Amino acid sequence: MAQRHMPRYREGVPTDSIRLSDPFILADSATHTYYMTGTGGLMWTSKNLQTWDGPRNVIEIDTASWMGHHPQVWAAELHQYNGKYYYFATFTNNDIAIDTVAGRSIPRRACHVLVSDRPDGPYRPMKDPVYLPAFKPTLDATLWIDTDNHPYMVYCHEWLQNGDGTVEKIRLTDDLSGTKGWSRVMFRASDSPWSIEAGDVEPSSPLRQQRADGTWPNRVTDGPWLFRTQSGRLGCLWTSWIKDVYTMGVAYSKSGTLDGPWVQEPKPITPPNYGHGMLFHDWRGRLLLVLHSHEDRNGHFIRTPHFFLMDDEGDRLRPLANFIP
Repeated sequence: MAQRHMPRYREGVPTDSIRLSDPFILADSATHTYYMTGTGGLMWTSKNLQTWDGPRNVIEIDTASWMGHHPQVWAAELHQYNGKYYYFATFTNNDIAIDTVAGRSIPRRACHVLVSDRPDGPYRPMKDPVYLPAFKPTLDATLWIDTDNHPYMVYCHEWLQNGDGTVEKIRLTDDLSGTKGWSRVMFRASDSPWSIEAGDVEPSSPLRQQRADGTWPNRVTDGPWLFRTQSGRLGCLWTSWIKDVYTMGVAYSKSGTLDGPWVQEPKPITPPNYGHGMLFHDWRGRLLLVLHSHEDRNGHFIRTPHFFLMDDEGDRLRPLANFIP
């Protein structure tokens, strides 16, 4: 096993000074602490959501595995389940190519789960070295316990390979140390009525069809997050693009389970250039959405954690206002 390089640790860093894609916050009642992670795989901690201490390295990887010594880490999530803490993340080893599509080499990229007895780690590998097929680039895994009381990994199969990104599910073992059976597609990027492809459309999945207005649905599925409204309706936040605008929408399951069928809302749920979000309750019981802003500053994309106050009292999730802790 090996630990990743330890970055410089800082204290009292304001939220808007943190550069972070795909932010995820675990509000841990046992320690009364907010733990934030995301792409990069490092951890920040806070007592008030206003200022943060970090970042810290909290994971260990098996360097003898397919990940190698220096994998990229994307979209890390923290989940408390059955008395332990689990770290869901996407790992990429650019030294291993698994496919070539339209002349583009696709590296080994896969969702994986680590475990710890503590929310601040260290998080270490479990039994299964390969949760998902090696030939399939997957990303942005999250955890969901469905109505059958079994745990599932919900993730994206990347559009770079299939031409029409999917959100899929696969059952996990009861201790989350591996997967069972085969995956199943929940919905595809092309199901979205609001996303729009930018520029020329490459030949891809035959399931993607040009719309009557001449536009094509975007190919990207990104950052699924499952939730239930207070009325019990099952929804899934996910992110794509409207041309060059990063955008998040929501789908709802007619059956109330991961099996769907899933129906896409006609319009995005957040303003333009926000995406890859998740929901949590703060210590006052308010429902908050944390996601990252996507700002172009002279060709450099800046991503910063941002909060919205949300309402889930009915059968639909809706944003109420920007939220500044």
